[in-house]
Amino acid sequence: MQRVTEPEVMDTQEEAIAYDAMDFTEVNTAFAKRAIELGSLSGLMLDAGTGTARIPILICQERPQWQIIGIDLAESMLQVGRKNVEQAGLQQQITLESVDAKQLPYADAHFDMVISNSLIHHLPDPLPFLKELKRVLKPNGGILIRDLLRPMNEDIMNGLVDSIGTEYDEHQKMLFRDSLHAAFTLDEVNQLVSDAGLEGAKLYQSSDRHWTLDQLGRNNPPA
Repeated sequence: MQRVTEPEVMDTQEEAIAYDAMDFTEVNTAFAKRAIELGSLSGLMLDAGTGTARIPILICQERPQWQIIGIDLAESMLQVGRKNVEQAGLQQQITLESVDAKQLPYADAHFDMVISNSLIHHLPDPLPFLKELKRVLKPNGGILIRDLLRPMNEDIMNGLVDSIGTEYDEHQKMLFRDSLHAAFTLDEVNQLVSDAGLEGAKLYQSSDRHWTLDQLGRNNPPA
């Protein structure tokens, strides 16, 4: 099945509210747990494509010594995210900024860890982002990137969309379908990772619909 790109930026209030209302608790919690395993007790983390900041909130609730900069190009998402951060009382730990992940304004070797959940499929070409990730990450810093896998055919895609449950409305199901269609295959991601020079990171299929790229932060191992 050929890739069909979707808009890089989801930036309407309707989309932001619909996205934030979808129940990603299970996958977000699993992602946050893995980030904590790969990171350390403290440090500076970049969350690229933070959306409404649900994952940074989960991480900071478990790691109060982490500082997280969450970036996104969708101002509507960031507006909802800032409300979520404020409601969680984590304004001192989490900063949200309107930044293009393909052109990061941060210094070389600035972050102890870089994470990103479900950003890659939004990018027409993810390679500039992956190269920027390598540039701003400290040597031996932690990495956790997770995204959707593009199904092999329409039947598999339809089955995945049907499996998300009746609690999702038609608009939310459409968003999921579009995301699956815009995702990359494992082989395509492997080539991108190689081209970006991320030699130390491990790429693997982590569910029936996700791939993961991760690397233990070896400068400051977990306690």
